[in-house]
Amino acid sequence: MHRLARLDAPGVLHHIIVRGIERRKIFRDNKDRDNFIDRLSDLLPATQTACYTWAFIPNHAHFLFRSSGEISTLMRKLLTEYAIHFNRRHKRHGQLFQNRYKSIICQEDMYFRELIRYIHLNPLRAKIVSNIKELNKYPYSGHSVLMGIKKHEWQDTEYVFSYFGKKVSESRKSYLSYVKKGIDQGRRPELTGGGLVRNLGGWSMIKKLRLKGQDRIKGDERILGDGEFVTALLSEAKEKFERGYKLKGLGYDLKKISQMVSKIYDIEIEEISNFRSFNRARTLHGFRIYQGRRFSLL
Repeated sequence: MHRLARLDAPGVLHHIIVRGIERRKIFRDNKDRDNFIDRLSDLLPATQTACYTWAFIPNHAHFLFRSSGEISTLMRKLLTEYAIHFNRRHKRHGQLFQNRYKSIICQEDMYFRELIRYIHLNPLRAKIVSNIKELNKYPYSGHSVLMGIKKHEWQDTEYVFSYFGKKVSESRKSYLSYVKKGIDQGRRPELTGGGLVRNLGGWSMIKKLRLKGQDRIKGDERILGDGEFVTALLSEAKEKFERGYKLKGLGYDLKKISQMVSKIYDIEIEEISNFRSFNRARTLHGFRIYQGRRFSLL
């Protein structure tokens, strides 16, 4: 089956899911988890990425991020460097993560609170902890940070609490009550993408709605939101994607751009990426490529 390109845009919410290949562990012990956290503490500020919620399970991890740039910049560096460290430490070779990480763009006003709760309840659903009291103290989830047990400067607790009250004490109490109400909900497949498709009862229901004239309902596994939100995102992506093809149609492929930059700066093409002294040339090279891809399809 053809794999859809990822959607990426600055400022949107991303529910990120990272899984181990063949459901194997990506964290074997607390040293692995602490190493991953150390990398987050460096890379999140460096990429100006906000982290609202996260949870580590032995064979996968969940995050809710908002990036000021492309989320792929953070994820590529984070996962590559961690995989190298993991393989060296455990004397193994080969792929650590299952294919690509999953990235779902989320409509904030509809799903922010739901996603906070869903992600933070993962350790309880996975039976890593047995009850809410243990979850409150579980150190490898953003829930313990919101409960004031752990502290990580890179987790934006202030923004999360703004959804639950005006004062921290009031917000924490309201947040905990909200989390408790979600315990019996179990797994929530409707929170892992698909626009309104899953919420409305699947594609058969979508077809019925379209027959009634509601043809604006859209579904896409890369997006979590209502029909209007999904449609707007896909329209924007298509516009930027087509702009990229227009540039290609004019003959501006990677080779042509490299030749142009080489001529402007009177340097060899290979030197554009190999030498630090040619910063401006590399910048121009990257800008030319970026012009048709501002809304990235990765």
